[in-house]
Amino acid sequence: MSIRFTKMHGIGNDYVYVNCFEESLNGSDVAALARAVSDRNRGIGSDGLILIAPPEAGAQADVRMEMYNADGSRSEMCGNGIRCVAKYAIDHGLAGNANGDSADIRVQTDRGVLLLQAKMSHGAVDRVRVDMGPPILRPVEIPVDVPGDRCVRIDVPVADTVLTATCLSVGNPHAVVFLDSLDAVDLGRIGPLMEHHALFPKRINLHLATVQSRSEVAMRTWERGSGITQACGTGACSVLVAGVLEDRLDRCVLVHLPGGDLTIEWPKAGDDHGGSVFMTGPATSVFSGVWPT
Repeated sequence: MSIRFTKMHGIGNDYVYVNCFEESLNGSDVAALARAVSDRNRGIGSDGLILIAPPEAGAQADVRMEMYNADGSRSEMCGNGIRCVAKYAIDHGLAGNANGDSADIRVQTDRGVLLLQAKMSHGAVDRVRVDMGPPILRPVEIPVDVPGDRCVRIDVPVADTVLTATCLSVGNPHAVVFLDSLDAVDLGRIGPLMEHHALFPKRINLHLATVQSRSEVAMRTWERGSGITQACGTGACSVLVAGVLEDRLDRCVLVHLPGGDLTIEWPKAGDDHGGSVFMTGPATSVFSGVWPT
């Protein structure tokens, strides 16, 4: 038995994708498969495994996205990953309502059904804009084990330091720490300590961010279950939201990540904390192959 796959990335945040419209993983240990294919020395090499599957009955979606981190754990969402899901589904004719040089697609995730707008170039998807939905700000829903209605500028003791973080969820939990320099904290040492900190019942993604102007910010990421990654789409969304909540950033910013740039918008709608976050960025196919099982 073997499994056909495609490796794709969104600004360096790379995953192995399996088309479950054609491939069957019934009876497979998917968590073990995720660990095996993600191994950068003995496997394909990736930040995790994403399955592109038929949506559940009544979901009103075109496809379903099921995501596994490199350590085999499940994750609710991946902003870079969902752009690649849209590209694969549209480019391979699984879904997508085309209209000239653009196409719309609805993707079912563990966060719900999200609407994506793809821009085409030479008959293939080049860039994707994602409606990520409103950010989740209540600590109990993120979750973070602190009282109150918001997690803005909370002090988190880690090892021999205290990090001041703003926490939220964009379908998965994030902690954003603003610094004068991205090198001010050893991300490789502090990242796993924050990820498994007692304040975060479902672990956390940690982002270090440096504001360059009201409309521009740079960041680095320790991703829950994967470690240091080239990019994190939901993390970029979280950095913007945290920057707005801390009055550091405007509502539309260019985010610089090690793997490339994303445009993130949080238009004001309803009360000051309402409205969807929108993420726009590229999606790239790398290669396809067959994985023996």
